[in-house]
Amino acid sequence: MAHSKTLLPGLLAGIAAAAAVFTMLVDPAPTARGEPTQPAGMETPHGLRDRSADTAARLRVIDGDTMEDMREDIIYRVVNIDTPETGSRARCAAERALGDQATQAARSMIADAREWEFRPTGRIDDYGRTIAFLMLDGRDFGETLIGEGLARPWRGRREPWCDGAGNLIP
Repeated sequence: MAHSKTLLPGLLAGIAAAAAVFTMLVDPAPTARGEPTQPAGMETPHGLRDRSADTAARLRVIDGDTMEDMREDIIYRVVNIDTPETGSRARCAAERALGDQATQAARSMIADAREWEFRPTGRIDDYGRTIAFLMLDGRDFGETLIGEGLARPWRGRREPWCDGAGNLIP
């Protein structure tokens, strides 16, 4: 019994220290304003997603107008643009090259964005993709890609990018 009286304070101190370390690991330190920090990539009250190191792992750019949210398992088709096809779906080498540029630009723009947000329209296309606008740092992604000459406005149907000679149609 004498040993338990001398061991008990040390044991309690050890448990308290372990609990404090566990709390620091599980509950991040508050911000300077006293609010808890928000885990990277979580939704903010405004529906935006904070930029985080895992953005590239979370958002997979399939091509210039199609992205996949790997965490939510949703494939999005950007509603207001049409980008050239890539790979074997391209109808000429010029379309494939421009499609590759659009895809690379989309990857860069998403990686550089501080915040991103898909705004679904409520529609699903024939391929099961969620039709949505994509906002990057408050700017419309589709309009930006159109401004860079890597996309054109979506007009409700696919239009050819190549003429009969394999040149891009202006």
